[in-house]
Amino acid sequence: MNTKTLLAGTALALMSTTAIAQDSGLLVLDYPGFEEPAYHTAYLEKNGDEPTFSFFGDEDEAFQKIRSGFQADVAHICAGSVTKWAESGILEEWDTARIDAYADLDTNLTGTDVSASDGVYFIPTDFGSTAIGYNPDEVPAEDVASLDVFKNPKYTGRMSLPDNVDDAYALAYLATGVDNWTEATDAQFEAASNWLREVHPNLRTYWTDPAELAQLMASGEILISWAWNETFPTMVAEKRPFAFQRTAKEGSSLWLCGYVNLKDGQGSEDKAYDYINAMLAPSSAMPLLENGFGTSNKAALTSEITEDELKAAGLEPIDAPVLAQLPMSNEMRERQAETFELIKAGF
Repeated sequence: MNTKTLLAGTALALMSTTAIAQDSGLLVLDYPGFEEPAYHTAYLEKNGDEPTFSFFGDEDEAFQKIRSGFQADVAHICAGSVTKWAESGILEEWDTARIDAYADLDTNLTGTDVSASDGVYFIPTDFGSTAIGYNPDEVPAEDVASLDVFKNPKYTGRMSLPDNVDDAYALAYLATGVDNWTEATDAQFEAASNWLREVHPNLRTYWTDPAELAQLMASGEILISWAWNETFPTMVAEKRPFAFQRTAKEGSSLWLCGYVNLKDGQGSEDKAYDYINAMLAPSSAMPLLENGFGTSNKAALTSEITEDELKAAGLEPIDAPVLAQLPMSNEMRERQAETFELIKAGF
């Protein structure tokens, strides 16, 4: 997955080559934007300073940076990348006994351990939803009651999907009756791929970041899209016509990101745990939500945030299937990535 932040383009390019130097005892490799102090106030309170941050533009860049010898202590990646990172040998296990909120993590987001052993290599900290975003002034609610709206010739040329293999296949699996991609068979993969091929000619474009999608929707060029939840409050705040349909009969998806413990980090292991505990602390729940992210600490999510606030962010509990974008085998993810590129090229 690329990124679940509102930062893109030039800002990403500039920041990916720089670091914000603070506490030399912990170097965090992250997406720009996650250095926000409100996300980890407990770390500052305990250690008296912010961690040092180094930034990347996407997770493949971060992976190559680590493989080339860059030494960071922890890295923020999304679930789709975890298997690749774990199998490469650059990670060490987390000691879950040192993670205060581990027992409170949402079990829908933790999934199964990502390794050949019983170790835990990935601690989810933030998540969001992906569902049908649409213009309710021009698209009746009944038309988006099913994911088959992306096949509806009525909206040909007025629809969009994310240029992101994980989000695209989450949609395609749901549309073809699969809500757990970690167990997808070859036949189910082929069905999902064929669904994407069928939808491809109906699309105006594949959007690359939330700002682009918001512009496409605001201009009226696009009426329907598979969208991240942060576009919903952004458009509402701008008084643009935008609705977020998470309860289509086939369901919607949840993406999740979190932190991995890098094997060759030179900083303090204690501070690495301080940082994870701070990200999962109740005090971080609202600051994350205000920027479109849910905390994976389910206890904090329910104690610090009201259901109305969750609904306004597009993250409320729903009565519909949910595909959690949990780690899958690297072989399957590479297969999906290769096929998605072919589909976008018209094959």
